[in-house]
Amino acid sequence: MTTLPTSTEKKLGLAIDLDTCVGCHACVVSCKEWNTSNYGTPLSDEDAYGAEPHGTFLNRVHSFESQPETGCSQTIHFPKSCLHCDDAPCVTVCPTGASYKRTEDGIVLVNEDDCMGCGLCAWACPYGARELDQLSGVMKKCTLCIDRIYNENIPEEDRVPACVRSCPAGARHFGDFADPDSNVSKLVAERGGIDLMPEMGTKPVNKYLPPRPKDRPSEARLEETHSEPKGFLAWLDKALEAI
Repeated sequence: MTTLPTSTEKKLGLAIDLDTCVGCHACVVSCKEWNTSNYGTPLSDEDAYGAEPHGTFLNRVHSFESQPETGCSQTIHFPKSCLHCDDAPCVTVCPTGASYKRTEDGIVLVNEDDCMGCGLCAWACPYGARELDQLSGVMKKCTLCIDRIYNENIPEEDRVPACVRSCPAGARHFGDFADPDSNVSKLVAERGGIDLMPEMGTKPVNKYLPPRPKDRPSEARLEETHSEPKGFLAWLDKALEAI
């Protein structure tokens, strides 16, 4: 089994803004495309256009309706992938040492040559962030697009994970959480970024920026909405009533 490093030089990860995410799934599509074409074995799909399609994804978006104690209900789009935990149980449970956490940047990876597809890491992960690729027989997970972020052959603005680069709403942010002056560290400090399921004790690197509460319509606005129509709208209202 693999031993986790006591510390890492960097803590590369994502800050995901739940207030901004619109659930468009652009991050899912770009992640699927990039990781099928580049690092590791392709992400396979089975019966993709049939009655029971099944495929391997490293990033998924779930949507929920949330009802705060006060105020209006909200639809929350919740992207989820590997959180590159400091105390990653998926690493320590791996019987072949295929799962490991890099000391230089904290990214959790899988050596596919050593992976035997036993699935223990998927059972150990409390977030359901690992998937067994049925065709290749190895475990798959988010790599933070390690083949992009260090690739000097592509423009500097593209040296971020594919999901970050493709997000049209700017809801995904990439950086070093070990640096208090980094963009992600500042965002977490300003917005009160939170861990996913902190009670599990995994110390996830990725953080979520909570959605801001939505304002209730003011009484004045409600009265205006229910007031009698005037002008053209009054004429149209009468015309429709006469039909």
